[in-house]
Amino acid sequence: MKVAVIDMNKGVPNQGLRGILDIVATYKKEHSLDLSCEVFDLRVKDEIPGIEYDIYISSGGPGSPYDGEGQAWENSFFALLDQIEDYNKTHPDKKYIFLICHSFQMACRKYGLGMVTRRKSTAFGIFPVTLTQEGENDIIYAGLTNPFYAIDSRDWQVVDAEDETFNETGAEILALEKERPYIDLERCIMSIRFSKEFVGTQFHPEADPDGMRLYLLEEEKKKSIIAAHGEDKYLDMLDSIDNPDRILLTQKSILPNFLTEAIQALKEA
Repeated sequence: MKVAVIDMNKGVPNQGLRGILDIVATYKKEHSLDLSCEVFDLRVKDEIPGIEYDIYISSGGPGSPYDGEGQAWENSFFALLDQIEDYNKTHPDKKYIFLICHSFQMACRKYGLGMVTRRKSTAFGIFPVTLTQEGENDIIYAGLTNPFYAIDSRDWQVVDAEDETFNETGAEILALEKERPYIDLERCIMSIRFSKEFVGTQFHPEADPDGMRLYLLEEEKKKSIIAAHGEDKYLDMLDSIDNPDRILLTQKSILPNFLTEAIQALKEA
């Protein structure tokens, strides 16, 4: 089986791509699978995988989800989604895709689900995420509590969970932002199952404690977080990293669950 990882990071150093590759490598080893994995640098080199892959994981990345409008790399990405959809309509061995953060926002734009808007302030930290009833019953979230904890890092969001397009397309909202009754703002959408084979998250399920700790301990990152959110928030994030029921559990559950779902279906086909 072949996995394609689409790098949306625009050449910016980050822990996300390493996290994705580590999860795939660990899964391959633990399940003794003949599984290959290839990375495609989309936003810098306009590299895009073909339809010959079985599983696709598209990463988060910096900037606005509108940055690619009219550019070749965005056209390539949307064309791939169309190719996968068309393939799945006519073949028993489906293609599966997981979309993270930036890729998730772009997919919501493409399919007209909700509204993709700029946040009033940057969301950054380890936050509780609430599963909907559909999310509680979805294999992707098996083994997690409700709410569960995840790394959130973004200036943009997908809102309007009441959008009728969800009913029209069959897409399901799996998770929402934590409730903030003291703030008069709509809760953003944190996860969508676009179809049986397409699923995505606004947060970062690939984040691991070691990578997050390295990120937080960088002096410039530490200063910027404290300046933006305060020292108490910074220290709380460091404490959360060491809690095995928070981002470690999320990292060991969501993407591995997705791989299990895809690989079992491919074996059956």
